[in-house]
Amino acid sequence: MTSRIILLGATGYTGALVLDALLRRGARPTVAGRNPVTLAALAERSGGLDHLVVDAATPDDLTRHLRRGDVLITTVGPFERFGFPVAQAAADAGAHYIDSTGEVGFVRTLHARHNARARETGAVMLPAFGYDYVPGILAAALAVQKAGPSTRAVDIGYFATGPIWRGISQGTRTTMRDGMTLPSARWQQHRLVNERTASHVHRFTVRGRRKSAFLVSGTEVLFLPEEFPFLDDVTVYNGWFPGLSRPLSLYSSLVNATTRLPAGRKLTDALTRPLLIGPPGGPNADLREGIPSHIVAMASSGLQSQAPLAEVHLEGPNPYTLTGELIAWAADRLATRSGATPGVVGPTTAFGLDALRQGCAALGLVTV
Repeated sequence: MTSRIILLGATGYTGALVLDALLRRGARPTVAGRNPVTLAALAERSGGLDHLVVDAATPDDLTRHLRRGDVLITTVGPFERFGFPVAQAAADAGAHYIDSTGEVGFVRTLHARHNARARETGAVMLPAFGYDYVPGILAAALAVQKAGPSTRAVDIGYFATGPIWRGISQGTRTTMRDGMTLPSARWQQHRLVNERTASHVHRFTVRGRRKSAFLVSGTEVLFLPEEFPFLDDVTVYNGWFPGLSRPLSLYSSLVNATTRLPAGRKLTDALTRPLLIGPPGGPNADLREGIPSHIVAMASSGLQSQAPLAEVHLEGPNPYTLTGELIAWAADRLATRSGATPGVVGPTTAFGLDALRQGCAALGLVTV
């Protein structure tokens, strides 16, 4: 029996991408939100879909609409503000849950609050199931599988092979601005540590060229050590602006220094405000088409003097397109098949490495 798919946030930029991807798969999701007029119009434009008026901030309001085995998708952020009631409703109801967050702190708290309950009710909870951070987990798992249990460290880099500066959404700009003052988590010597974002710069080879990337957070540091307990270190880097990695590192240092000053908040806001400059919404289909993604994972012994044991490169659709397709793939799979691992889990734990690799390949995310 196919379960219902319920989509919160379909009127937003990411939600619209998820909705389009679901419709192309032949799914008939129920669109949900607070505005009955907007929802009804969207449902009608999308072929007469069902729609559900709910307040995502109230768990009880959501829970009374959810059935065990439903698939609840949310693209409504910031998730630290709006995500926890939605997750709680899913865990309590035994409904599967997928979100588009890039907030690693939210994912850590989600696991602490809801993992045990989700396992009790059979809910599969998949936070950050998009470009942030499924490709990095897949690339790293493939690299570790190739290198074997002698692997002790994995470095993961996210790159774009087109003019990414032309195609950054308003939500991503906001996340980048906030990220400059938030710490980035690393898995280091078998424990999670927080370091200043962009405090480290690492070089990767992308299409035969050496490119720099700076330290960021990623759920890879949460989920890969569970999958591969022998890993000592897992670090994630962003290489969207390779020529600016070192200047951005200095910029991050300056921004963080201002937070300790008496007028720190005002100074920080002034310094980071330029990161918000840009049009509302996100890149259109034509622009996304010209900015594909490239993800690198390097498995090593952990010794800088030694060459990597294995290196895996993935290329695929634009980050925003890929996010919509990944969420739709996971929702369709959860709605139509059984066997996924319950709890707050990563993509390889939920579906298995082979199934994830095949599913991503079908979306155009392949090894090169």
